[in-house]
Amino acid sequence: MEHTIAINDSSTLHVGRAEELLDRLLPKGRVIAITDANIDRLYPALVRRTEHIIIGGGEANKSLQSVAAIYDRLMAMGADRSTFILAIGGGIVTDIAGFVATTYMRGLDFGFLSTTLLGQVDASIGGKNGVNVGGYKNMVGTFSHPRFVISDVEMLRTLPPRELRAGMAEAVKSAIVGDAALFDYIEAHATESLSCDTEVLSHIVLRSVAVKSAIVARDEREGGVRRLLNLGHTLGHAIEKLTHSLNHGEAVAVGMSLIAHAAQRRGVLAEGDVKRIDDLLTALGFDIIPPMPVADILHEVRHDKKRQDDIIRVVLPECIGRCRVESVAINELETMF
Repeated sequence: MEHTIAINDSSTLHVGRAEELLDRLLPKGRVIAITDANIDRLYPALVRRTEHIIIGGGEANKSLQSVAAIYDRLMAMGADRSTFILAIGGGIVTDIAGFVATTYMRGLDFGFLSTTLLGQVDASIGGKNGVNVGGYKNMVGTFSHPRFVISDVEMLRTLPPRELRAGMAEAVKSAIVGDAALFDYIEAHATESLSCDTEVLSHIVLRSVAVKSAIVARDEREGGVRRLLNLGHTLGHAIEKLTHSLNHGEAVAVGMSLIAHAAQRRGVLAEGDVKRIDDLLTALGFDIIPPMPVADILHEVRHDKKRQDDIIRVVLPECIGRCRVESVAINELETMF
């Protein structure tokens, strides 16, 4: 069964079978797919239904060098302003392809077929496209929505358990930010989500996207309420910068636990909610013990791209389903932990 959610006036999420949705949603003109070698190996029929560009996988390829190489390929292929770009892959592919599409010839139409849980619940939604610079995540990017996002939860069966778990961290984030009932649901179905129960995962994807799209509709360019979506991410990005042993979801899980305990110390979050957050993350298989001293993490936070002058915006849970943003001076950040 297909489900749809309007992300904004020009972009829609479709949850259903990829082949059927592509048949209906792709434009009639020229389409060039951008994907990685792993997706090409797993889903050759999807990739090779159009012209395509294969890029390297992994965070190291999310760079301006990769973008420049794709520009060269597009020019060699004669791509023009009528060409439609289709990204097939996880968050790294959609970030790179979205950035390419919005900058090549001052902007091409594009769409996403999201193949990871992290991409389906978060990375492919919201109109952010970007690449890393100097080791800092998404330092250069654009705001532009794809015409469509397709999420086929059946494709998640090919994910390694660790990658599936990484996506669940973002679903938990969405639940803490704006959907207490989703948090309850994940608590009750943690085992099924990790065993790739498609009914459970479809529900989690739809509810997570509903939280994010409602927030993005109110604040597309992160001037206010959209900052709530950074719950756990300021610390998580710092952890990712300091170690290559954790993936994005694992680092965000540690960040969410740390900030939940900080909120409790500030009298913002009840002890029982902190325990529920930690217990759920642990039940999903996350190690929530920081892999390095918290002082090192906070030192790295000083370089966060969202810092303004000497102020960093910190997202604090008030209860499960509601958070707030506090402006904290950089030199006072340590007092929270």
